[in-house]
Amino acid sequence: MDLRQLRSLVYIADSGSLSRAAEILRTSQPSLSQQIKDLEAELGIELFHRHARGVILTETGHTLYAHARSILKDVAFAKETVITQSRNPSGKVSVGFPTSACRGLSAALIAKVKEKYPSISIHLIEAMTGTLDEWMQTARLDIALLYDPRVFANISLYPVGIEELMLVADSKNQILHRNSIGFVELESIPVVLPGKQHVLRNYIEHLATRNGITPRVIIESDSFNAIVELVKAGYMTIMPHFAMLQEINAGLFGAVPIMDPTPNWRFSVVVSQRTINMMSTNAVAAILIELMRDMIDNGTWRARALSD
Repeated sequence: MDLRQLRSLVYIADSGSLSRAAEILRTSQPSLSQQIKDLEAELGIELFHRHARGVILTETGHTLYAHARSILKDVAFAKETVITQSRNPSGKVSVGFPTSACRGLSAALIAKVKEKYPSISIHLIEAMTGTLDEWMQTARLDIALLYDPRVFANISLYPVGIEELMLVADSKNQILHRNSIGFVELESIPVVLPGKQHVLRNYIEHLATRNGITPRVIIESDSFNAIVELVKAGYMTIMPHFAMLQEINAGLFGAVPIMDPTPNWRFSVVVSQRTINMMSTNAVAAILIELMRDMIDNGTWRARALSD
C-alpha cells in the first residue's frame, strides 16, 4: 500500500468512475485499474462494486477510503508545513550558554535571530557546562555552547575556537603591570575559582597535577556574579578574557596571560538531533556559529578560530 494507490482510491470513489478518475489524475484507465487490483490483492478484500455506470465503494472500501482521505490530508499538511517553514522558520528554540559566555552572547544572538527569523522565539538557559552537557544528552536543550565537549549520540558538534584562560584582577592590582605569569606561580597566587564539579576548576586542577603544583584556591564560588564582585573587592580569578569582557572594557578589570604552560580550552556549538523543530534549530545554530566567529575575527573574543 502506498500513497499513489490511496490517492487513486479516493479519486475513483469521489468520481464514481475509473475513466473520470484517470482523466483527473492524468493517467491511463488500465493503470488505475491495476493499482486498485494490486491493493485489493494485498488486503485480501474487495474495495469497489463494479456496475455498468461505474463503481461504488464496498463497506470495507468505505473504511479504507476514510483512512486514505485522512492520510492524504496529513501528508499535504506536512508538505505545506515543511515548505512554509523552510521559507520562514518558526517556533521555540532552546539555547544553553555557560555562565561565563552568557552575558557576551545573549543579546547579540537574539538580535540577529529576530532580524533574520522573526517567527523564531529563543529560550535562553544559563548553567554550568556539566549541566548543559547533561541536558543535551537528555534532549532538554536544542543547542548549547560547551567547553571541551564530550562526543555522544544524537548530537552534531561544531568546533568554533580555542581560548586562553587568564589571571583576572581588579584594575588597581599591581600584578597587571606584568606581561605574563608562569603557571607554577598559581601555587602562591591566591585565586577565587568555582567548585571542583565545574569544568574550569577540573581543567585547572588537572593541568596543575600534570605540572606538579597545587593551585592556591582561597575561595570557591559557583556563582559567576559572586566571582565578579569578589574580583572588584580585590581578589583574583582565572577566567577566559571573554567572560570578563564587560568589566575589562569598562576599565574595572585587567587580565594577564598565563605561560608555561598556557591553559586553554576548546569551545564548540552542539546541536541536538532529537529536537522537534530541526529546521529552526539549525537556523539558530548557524547564526550563533557565525556570530561567534565574527567576534573572534574582529577581536572581541580573544580566541583562535577552528573549522568544522
